[in-house]
Amino acid sequence: MKALRVWLAMMGLLLAAAAAHAQGEAADADWRYRIQPGDTLITLTDAWLAPPRTWRDLQKLNRVPDPLRLMPGSSLRMPVAWLRREASVAEAVFARGQVTRQRDAATDALTAGATLQSGDRIRTGAQSSASLRFADGSRLLIPPDSDVTLEQLLVLGRGAIPAVRIGVQQGGADSRVTPNAQRVPLYEVRTPHVNLGVRGTEFRVQTAGAQSRMQVLSGAVHADGLGADVATGQGLLAEGAARSVAALLPAPDLSGLAAVAERLPLHLAWVGGPTGAATWRAQLYVRGDFDRLLLDDVVGEPATTWAEARDLADGDYTLRVRAIDARGQEGVAADKDIRLQARPEPPFIQAPPPNAVVYSASSSVIMAWTRNTQAPRVRLQVARDATFRDVVRDSPALSDNGAQVELPYGDYHWRIASVEAGGRVGPFSDAQSFVLAPPPPAPPPAEPEVDGDQLKLRWRADPGVVRYELEWAKNEAFEGADVQRFSTDKAELAMPKPSAGKYFLRARAFNAAGAPSPWGQTQMIEQPYPRWLWLLPLLLVPLL
Repeated sequence: MKALRVWLAMMGLLLAAAAAHAQGEAADADWRYRIQPGDTLITLTDAWLAPPRTWRDLQKLNRVPDPLRLMPGSSLRMPVAWLRREASVAEAVFARGQVTRQRDAATDALTAGATLQSGDRIRTGAQSSASLRFADGSRLLIPPDSDVTLEQLLVLGRGAIPAVRIGVQQGGADSRVTPNAQRVPLYEVRTPHVNLGVRGTEFRVQTAGAQSRMQVLSGAVHADGLGADVATGQGLLAEGAARSVAALLPAPDLSGLAAVAERLPLHLAWVGGPTGAATWRAQLYVRGDFDRLLLDDVVGEPATTWAEARDLADGDYTLRVRAIDARGQEGVAADKDIRLQARPEPPFIQAPPPNAVVYSASSSVIMAWTRNTQAPRVRLQVARDATFRDVVRDSPALSDNGAQVELPYGDYHWRIASVEAGGRVGPFSDAQSFVLAPPPPAPPPAEPEVDGDQLKLRWRADPGVVRYELEWAKNEAFEGADVQRFSTDKAELAMPKPSAGKYFLRARAFNAAGAPSPWGQTQMIEQPYPRWLWLLPLLLVPLL
């Protein structure tokens, strides 16, 4: 009999050890509640557990001697499977562009402040995004061209533990999960290729074609088919049953990016790299608010141009850039605060054209531009250098669409900016250059010479002249149908000898840029009549 009691005692110890081992293996599925003053197993059961569980189950699991006497500050294990479950909701905190919510058979536009429930399907179009907030404060950013379903939104127990399951059918989802001190995997993301369990972390998911990718920015993520969690700074590539984990590329260098952008479309460029970068993802957010994604682009060069930035108001933004490796894995992000200050937009420049050579006898240039209807006045600057340190003309508020500016002959750069009625000056236009030069010299008077049936004209050649133009007429105003024009690249011209009479001639020169000189002085050429005509009256006298 004594031997039987010893055997039963040993068996009890073995069973207890086995139970303890099983309970230890199930620890990850347990929620650990910190006991508060006044708690009892009975009140905790009423608040947290779903039938048919009772306080005796908690007592047995935690080996509590007295269900009415619990030590404040100690922890009590509650298996997640035992907890009461209630439906929860999420809130759309931001929506931009074409974002729709499908609930059952109905589809409508998703707007900020809208409530979402289990089963809702969210789609985003090009340059469209949405951000959601869950019951515990966790956030989900849905980038452009994505299709995401809220498969499960629950709260467990007394509303303290949210249980979220998200399906990403296409595109991406960026998650910031509120840390869960109890290490309960109640935030799940599922794609067609992999299921992910999260215990409080920040990570991104993208799915396209036959592949899904995931990058962990902080914390850890468990993926089915892997023994170890994917840790901070690592990325997962899932294709079919295959799983591979690799380190993420480091953040790009954005230090050389200007802090102020004054041009639309918005163009931003950064240093290439890091090593291993094949492409880059660039995103623009409201400054410091990563729930509000405004623009998104994947580029093959370290630069992006957003025409859509015309829809954005001047203000403060944050540029976020990630390098993407050859496997399509997005790396660690770099952030740069940018101030958009592009308005009022400068007028369009009309004259002179870029790099023009302006020939002016009066040493002046005519400048012309369009007018911004919202800021009709113009500030004009003319400088001798491209950096505008040597400014020779600064007109603060011109009301016309142009100006005639007198300047010494030389090389110049100029730019204009719009001025609002209140005096606020917008950014300058891109600077343009021109050269102000005197016109080519007019050709000197021509020296006529009759040679047989030709009249030859010669004059002195001037340097820089490539062509001459001459006009020949019977009147000094050079009007009428009988005006003849000749062109030559030499300082001489041979023309058919004209009939007797009085004629007028003038010439001008052209340089290599095609700029003409003023017309030279008008010359008169008198072609004499034949001598026999002077004798004709004498021959007619005998006939009288």
